[in-house]
Amino acid sequence: MREALRGTREPLGELLRRHWDTAVFLAAQVLRSSELARDAAQEAAIAAMTDLQRLRAPDRFGAWFCGITLNVSRRWLRQLRSEVPGSCLEQASSSPGPAEAAEIADIAARVRGAVAALPDGQRHAVLLFYLQGLSHREVAEELGISVGAVKARLHQARAGLAPRLAQVIDIPEAKTVTSADEVRWTDVSVAEIRRAQGADSWQRKHVMILQEHSGDRRLPIWIGPVEATALALTLESAELPRPFTYQLAASLVEAAGSRIAEVRITRLLPPVFYASVLVQSPTGLREVDARPSDAVTLALATGAPIRIDSELFGAEVPSECTEELSSYPVATADIAAETQERIRERFTGR
Repeated sequence: MREALRGTREPLGELLRRHWDTAVFLAAQVLRSSELARDAAQEAAIAAMTDLQRLRAPDRFGAWFCGITLNVSRRWLRQLRSEVPGSCLEQASSSPGPAEAAEIADIAARVRGAVAALPDGQRHAVLLFYLQGLSHREVAEELGISVGAVKARLHQARAGLAPRLAQVIDIPEAKTVTSADEVRWTDVSVAEIRRAQGADSWQRKHVMILQEHSGDRRLPIWIGPVEATALALTLESAELPRPFTYQLAASLVEAAGSRIAEVRITRLLPPVFYASVLVQSPTGLREVDARPSDAVTLALATGAPIRIDSELFGAEVPSECTEELSSYPVATADIAAETQERIRERFTGR
């Protein structure tokens, strides 16, 4: 592959490398030989480089290159059959058996379901980057956002998918407990933002729902509309003309040579939850008091883990609050869209 790409322009080389594995896989399905499949893909790569002017739509390079690979593979298969009748049919098939194929199909369906459950912005980035093979720059152009926003959406998507996919494909979770104190902390993520019904969005009650990674327990925390807006924008990886306060705080921490190590929801003194932000600074680990909503938003902006004192999952929520919460619709995407529309109106005057 490297020999075939030598002397070509870098963008073309990147495209070939990106779609190489897919082309080899398709060729192997035809030729039933991984070695022949690599050779066929290499011949297809040379054909693609020498006949690039036939590519009418640059964004269809992957399909075009894979099509050439399939044509090469089919031509080779015909030649092999004519030279040594039955040779390919007598080779052991590398395709999965019926049971394995059914298991693969089930896993694929469950993975698609996990991806479909992501917020719209994250889901679109995942589909374009991982499934269509576009680069960060190409995804940014496709979605009309910056490269930085694409990377942020992918990072948040990976954080949201990790616990779901670990359960789907049964990946053993690596756990390192260094002290008794570590046992009490449970890793969580923001499952959703819910909002009460009402005409005035700023007068409605808002709830942040935290979901544990390794189980089904959830913790609702009532927050203000401003905090809910910041969380929704971050979860949706919304593109903003100017940084919000939490983004400024994250940038200041980084500029000071430090990083957000993790955030913790530490205790509940009814009806108030308390949190802290652990900052790894050049002089050591520092703990800063914070509101849960601010701490969680900062964690989402920086990719830091969110952890809860496990005992908080046992905190009793008043029955009237539980009944009220059940009537709140999920509003993460709606809050982000409404805020972006207000920002556009402010900047455009419309």
